[in-house]
Amino acid sequence: MRISAAQRTENENRVRAAMDRLLRGELPPGGKCDVKRLAREAGVDRTAFYGTRPYAHLRVEFERRLQLLQQAGEIPDRREAQIDRLKMENAKLRERLAQSEQIIDELTGFRTQALARLAAQHEEIVRLREAAAGTSRVSRLPTPRTTVTGSCS
Repeated sequence: MRISAAQRTENENRVRAAMDRLLRGELPPGGKCDVKRLAREAGVDRTAFYGTRPYAHLRVEFERRLQLLQQAGEIPDRREAQIDRLKMENAKLRERLAQSEQIIDELTGFRTQALARLAAQHEEIVRLREAAAGTSRVSRLPTPRTTVTGSCS
């Protein structure tokens, strides 16, 4: 069905207004900032944005403006912004996890080494005590007596 020049101009104005709203981030709940949403918001058939159809140039303009916003770090689509934020957060958490695992491995190695040293020191102490018990020149000191101090009345 053919439309008049006035209808086409009116549709283009609606598309441009919808494009401005979407690129400002005025998206309905659960909506994405894409050509499908643009067509729905403007009340125009989505197929009119593709190929040699009448609004293909508006789709190109919309995608170009959207890409410029994304390159500038502004993402009008809240879902896309949330996905990007969660991806960055996920990457940070994975990095922290890798660091934690490395620290745990280092501490486990340190613990193993410390326990081995303690065991070796204990064995040396036991050996020295046995050697000291067998030597006649070494005499043991008597254990000190504990005295009870009391007050005389």
